[in-house]
Amino acid sequence: MSDDIVSTGWLARHLDSPDIAILDASWHLPSARRDAPKEFAEGHIPGAQFFDIDELSDTANPLPHMLPSPEKFSSRMRKMGVGDGKRVIVYDTQGLYSAARAWWMFKVFGHDDVTVLDGGLPKWKAEGRPLADGAAAKPQERHFTARYRSMLVRDKTEVAAALKSAREQLADARGPARFRGEEPEPRAGVRAGHMPGARNVHYASLLKPDGTLKSAEDVAAIFKAAGIDLARPVITSCGSGVTAAIVNLGLTLAGARAHALYDGSWAEWGADADLSVVTGPA
Repeated sequence: MSDDIVSTGWLARHLDSPDIAILDASWHLPSARRDAPKEFAEGHIPGAQFFDIDELSDTANPLPHMLPSPEKFSSRMRKMGVGDGKRVIVYDTQGLYSAARAWWMFKVFGHDDVTVLDGGLPKWKAEGRPLADGAAAKPQERHFTARYRSMLVRDKTEVAAALKSAREQLADARGPARFRGEEPEPRAGVRAGHMPGARNVHYASLLKPDGTLKSAEDVAAIFKAAGIDLARPVITSCGSGVTAAIVNLGLTLAGARAHALYDGSWAEWGADADLSVVTGPA
């Protein structure tokens, strides 16, 4: 385990600790036809609050779940009882999918004491651990200070410049068929393919069948096989900035120090006719 990954056993032992905040950051593609808030009410880890990725975003931006302002993030965290001095534990209902996005958001807003529950709710339930249902209990508000870290975020102009200069590598977390342009994109008006010079590191390749992360050594080997040099800066991307964060988590686990996430990801790049798109293998 690392500072950024915690086991279900650890959480079970510390479930009643007053200095932790547990957040269910489940999110699903619209095509999945799943209702994350409803599923939370049907069963969640005791003491958890629901971290709504779509609501906790810049809702004025037409792109999906772009980062909110620091003020909005601070306000929401205060109301959820998440504040300075709290260790945040994030999980989701798929093992490891959208929880990494919440982990990254906390990093962006300056809260480093955040960790992902390895294996998430599926592993917790498989081990017969306790669940709660209904609405989350209303917590006591706490002070939260957001300190925006721009070095962890990239926009399309910065990504285009980085690819042109080759000063940063691009790791695309989408599936191989989508990366190669062999599958249509799920969003209307978005072209198939990938950015010139990008490498494909499918987020699922970093996970074991039970949804837990592979070892640091195995993760590092996967990046190497994909052509990513961990000693050089990396930008991650995916369909809409959710699963890319799993790659950032993997980079952290593998010891890479310089990496950021392209928040607009393929939803933005693939829809912009002025930006280059290529198909086929990396």
